[in-house]
Amino acid sequence: MAAVNKLTCYSDPADHYCHRVRLVLAEKNVQADIVEVQAGRCPPKLAEVNPYASVPTLVDRDLVLYESTVIMEYLEERYPHPPLMPVYPVARANTRLLVHRIQRDWCALVDRILDDRQKDGDRALARKELRESLTGVSPLFAEKPFFLSEELSLVDCCLLPILWRLPQLGIELPRQAKPLLDYMERQFARDSFQASLSSIERDMR
Repeated sequence: MAAVNKLTCYSDPADHYCHRVRLVLAEKNVQADIVEVQAGRCPPKLAEVNPYASVPTLVDRDLVLYESTVIMEYLEERYPHPPLMPVYPVARANTRLLVHRIQRDWCALVDRILDDRQKDGDRALARKELRESLTGVSPLFAEKPFFLSEELSLVDCCLLPILWRLPQLGIELPRQAKPLLDYMERQFARDSFQASLSSIERDMR
């Protein structure tokens, strides 16, 4: 019997872009060798396969993918069950747009807060902006079990790693963000979410 091919995922255990890929792997119950790469320390093997030596990087036999959204969509197509994208083109396009908006609006703020090279004032401003933005969209989480969806999607896989890091980011959501806080509590309790966490991430809460 031929051996089952296993994926290799190079991942920074503290990075939210890597976390989203690990979350997709966990949701789809796909076995992968997770090679932990600390920030700024690139193993020679990673430098060989990825010209940018960046993480996350996914290796599937001769295929090497980097950039988290590309990896997530590949995993969705390669392992279609359970689906993390809607079936119909319009709904799929809307999912991609939401991922893009999370990337531009929230991930950019997270990256600014975590960037030690930023001035304290700039980081404080980004922290305030992220807190207010998340609080502002909180009512949307009361409408459906997942973010604007009846089923877990790639949008949730991008959002949850950010929400998990709120204590690390120095952000405490106010009581009026209860629908979002309830969503976080439900999603963080999922077995797949717990399985996606690195030991460093477990210590964030």
